[in-house]
Amino acid sequence: MTVFTDETRTRAREIIARYPADRSRSALLPLLHLVQAEEGYVSPAGVAFCAEVLGLNKAQVGAVASFYTMYKRRPTGDWLVSVCTNTMCNVLGGQEVYDTLAEHLGVGHDETTADGKVTLEHAECLAACDYGPVMTVNYDFFDGVDPQTAVGVVDELRAGGRPTPSRGARLCTLKEMAVQLAGFADEREGAVADGRQAGTGHPGEGRTDRQHRTRRSGAGPQVAAGAYRRDPAEAAGAAANRPAGDGKPAGDDTGAQERNLREAESNGGGQGSAHDKGAQK
Repeated sequence: MTVFTDETRTRAREIIARYPADRSRSALLPLLHLVQAEEGYVSPAGVAFCAEVLGLNKAQVGAVASFYTMYKRRPTGDWLVSVCTNTMCNVLGGQEVYDTLAEHLGVGHDETTADGKVTLEHAECLAACDYGPVMTVNYDFFDGVDPQTAVGVVDELRAGGRPTPSRGARLCTLKEMAVQLAGFADEREGAVADGRQAGTGHPGEGRTDRQHRTRRSGAGPQVAAGAYRRDPAEAAGAAANRPAGDGKPAGDDTGAQERNLREAESNGGGQGSAHDKGAQK
């Protein structure tokens, strides 16, 4: 059974302190990421640890850990490679990418290579249909992949490299990513600034990278404002599709409802409407 380090226990106390005393169970999600950061998955020991520090039972913790797919319930490699095989990516060749990787790595869905480095999985829609086929490595995107480029990425990972994703900062291992998801900064040198440069790759990618670096680096308001400025076409589209107001939906005739209520009260005097009285005879 894993004995969690003093650093993990200190961080657990920091996480719990973020929440009001009577809402401490809200700390469960980041705590699950924290134990995954130490073990590479949420083990029975990790479930017991979270239950212990939050005063929950293991069934309550296990129910949450088994609901969300980002919590792995068995040992997972340093690099979780997810290939979208849903409709759009499949039409564009996603299944071929997956099949090629499965044969090349010698593993199937949710299986890990013998060296413990790569776990392969089918993924449902990764929300990047216009860049398909897509795959992610620890949830960072590699867009427009084909079997050969996908094999090149996993071979580089197994050789100790960290290929640059199509957008976002440099890759980090599953454990390193779990530390960030638990709410702690990524302390690796160049972790934020060493991503793909703005304006490279697919159309629109530059804006995404610029926003990412603004949020992560704490840039001042002048930079942030420029990063999120809309172009005229985007602004016009937003103006034409304003969110619905808080008014009653169309067809909800409040006036008729109020009239019916008044008539029922006057006719029945609290004893039921005329229709009700007729039905009782």
